[in-house]
Amino acid sequence: MYKIAITTGDPNGIGAEITIKALNKLDLPENRVLLISNKKILDFYGKLKRDYDIIEIPYHADILPGQVSKDAGEFSFQSVKKTCEIKPQAIVTAPVAKNALYLAGHKFNGQTEILQKYLAHDNQLAEMLFVAGKFRVLLLTRHVPLKDIVLTKDMVVEKILNLKDFFVKHLGIAEPKFALCGFNPHAGEDGILGREEIEILIPAVEELRRKGVNITNPLPADTLFIKALDYDCCIANYHDQGLIPIKTVAGDKTVNMTIGLDVIRTSPGHGTAFDIAGKNIADETGMIEAIKAVFKN
Repeated sequence: MYKIAITTGDPNGIGAEITIKALNKLDLPENRVLLISNKKILDFYGKLKRDYDIIEIPYHADILPGQVSKDAGEFSFQSVKKTCEIKPQAIVTAPVAKNALYLAGHKFNGQTEILQKYLAHDNQLAEMLFVAGKFRVLLLTRHVPLKDIVLTKDMVVEKILNLKDFFVKHLGIAEPKFALCGFNPHAGEDGILGREEIEILIPAVEELRRKGVNITNPLPADTLFIKALDYDCCIANYHDQGLIPIKTVAGDKTVNMTIGLDVIRTSPGHGTAFDIAGKNIADETGMIEAIKAVFKN
């Protein structure tokens, strides 16, 4: 069985370029890597130093760097689906474009949701954990418009118990320390600025503590991240609450990690970068970090 399967993402983005650059720098043994891609796409964006095995995903359209297309969305989807089918030890995915997926008829808000559909069993939940060294952020909700964010006590408890299970089983941290962001400014200010803390988050924290989880009360998110490294993981309620701090600090070294499934998946923390696609100027740092993170786990 291969150590990792790597997809090259949207054919019109920087995915294949950064994959080639990353693999050439890391110079991994050929028997450790399986590429889920297409030789035409790989040849368009560069040349690999090693002869890695490739599972070919058909792509008969023209490669059009920087353009959103139905064909590219279909290729992106089929690449991830095929990766799930072969069940490697770990998965690394290059970035895809959500609007291209939608054009191809695949109504997923990201690759995490595709992985959830094809890998989850027995009520497993795919969770989105962002990692930059010891700076870690879990998102309680992912790609959801702010106006549509809904939290429940049971959902918060389940996701944080899954997070603790990951720390114990995969990172060897028996008693991880978690910090929970408040949902509202100033963590609700005793209900003056919102009641999500009083009605949802604090009851969830109380139940989690009864179950042996070391977690703070909801803390104001604007100051919590100053002391992020005092904790094993910070837990954010929504996308930008968690990602602005870690990406500001770590930039391209931020790795998106999918946990909660049988297979760990990592990805660079950035997107397809259509504005620079095909110019051979994309920085492969994020892809290198994503691949290295898999080998550490």
